[in-house]
Amino acid sequence: MTTSSSSSSPRKLDRSIVEGPIGPAVWKVAWPTVLQNVISGVQGMIDHALVGHFVGFAGNAAIGVGFQIFLVVMVFVSSLFSGMGVLVARFAGAGDEAGVNRAASQAFLLALMLSLGVLAPLGYVLAPTLLGLVKATPDVQREALPYLRIMFVFGFGMMMFFMLGGALRSAGDAKTPLRLGVALTVGNIVFNVLLIRGYGPFPEMGTAGAAAGIMISSALVAVYAVVKLFSGSWVIDFRGMSWKPDWEIIRALFRFGLPTGVQGIAMNIAGVLLLRFIGSTAQSAEAQAAYAVGYTELFSLVTWTSVGLMGAAATVAGQNLGAGHPDRSRAAVRVAARFGLAIAIFVGLLFVTIPDVLLGLFGMREPEVLRIGRELLRFLSISGLFITVALTFTGGLQGTGDTRSPLYITLVSQFALPIGMLTALEATRTLETWHIWLAIVIGHATRCLLSVWRFEQGKWRQITLGLSGR
Repeated sequence: MTTSSSSSSPRKLDRSIVEGPIGPAVWKVAWPTVLQNVISGVQGMIDHALVGHFVGFAGNAAIGVGFQIFLVVMVFVSSLFSGMGVLVARFAGAGDEAGVNRAASQAFLLALMLSLGVLAPLGYVLAPTLLGLVKATPDVQREALPYLRIMFVFGFGMMMFFMLGGALRSAGDAKTPLRLGVALTVGNIVFNVLLIRGYGPFPEMGTAGAAAGIMISSALVAVYAVVKLFSGSWVIDFRGMSWKPDWEIIRALFRFGLPTGVQGIAMNIAGVLLLRFIGSTAQSAEAQAAYAVGYTELFSLVTWTSVGLMGAAATVAGQNLGAGHPDRSRAAVRVAARFGLAIAIFVGLLFVTIPDVLLGLFGMREPEVLRIGRELLRFLSISGLFITVALTFTGGLQGTGDTRSPLYITLVSQFALPIGMLTALEATRTLETWHIWLAIVIGHATRCLLSVWRFEQGKWRQITLGLSGR
């Protein structure tokens, strides 16, 4: 295997993650990721706000439905990034820079082939069928179809962004993904303002403009990132790498990554089925709009932080396990969970005290939409406490290589339990929106309890990478 000449130098790897105080190590990785998620989330909020004001709540529902479907398909293609994160963190913890570059370059090669060869053609053809599965109204489907097709066909830039973010964070560099995320968000806002409403020579694309904006900006960021990867200035260095398939690494990518991919697919299929149940309620369009804003956007005030802390927990736990310090791995996950809980409590108070203000930011003023939105936010104020703990402990499991346990936990807590509950209710009575919101809370609570229980068993301590000599 040919590697970069810079691979022999350990200077690029940050050893404070495996040698310094554990709290600062977690926060060092977490805060750029949390800030990046907040900035990216603001971008999504701006999309919804612009579409809500210029298209109406049908446009909000179209983005919520379309993006949920896009995630179901993309999560499978990007599942190898989780496997890559396990390998990169272990290699980085052991001080093996050549291994870091080897794992990241093979993940990049697979992402390129799968995105262009699978996601783009199949997504374009199947988009109408997928929209039909969620029982979206004709108005919502009309807005969602071009949005969804643009996301599928031009999705490689987003794939590249997610791959790079995971690789760099796992190697200990969380600041570069933050800078890339800021550039992506600024570009997306600019292009969305130009394309959703239409200014100057730019056409008025409505809901489709939200998809076009993010695809253009992500493509520009991807081009810049490729240049940097081959310049040797980042902790990930592609100079001199062999671009032949490395089957040992590829098998490890899928061994660790596929359970996370199936987990993500299960979660997003559950999300699509929730949209189907919402579509079965008496006021489906209003409820789908409230869900798109309340759950997809406002609840992100909790999940932005939680996902960032999940990534930090995975990186610090994985690197410390690679360095032979499993007790530091456990401590890192517990610290991350405490950070997440503090923020979830604050956001939950906002949901309860100023729901109309929050919903009004997205142009939601119809009385029935506001009523359903307030109802949803009350449930989410409780759900946030459970999901932030669940995600941080999931990060600990995945980062140390136990990617199967989160899959089984998800199948039970996010799929079988809430979907089974709603199926039974729909068969025996008229389904109401609060039934769906209650199912979300029950699912998150179950996921929290099972994730903590599994991590505290400590079986992740014995997981090996299964590579030559490891």
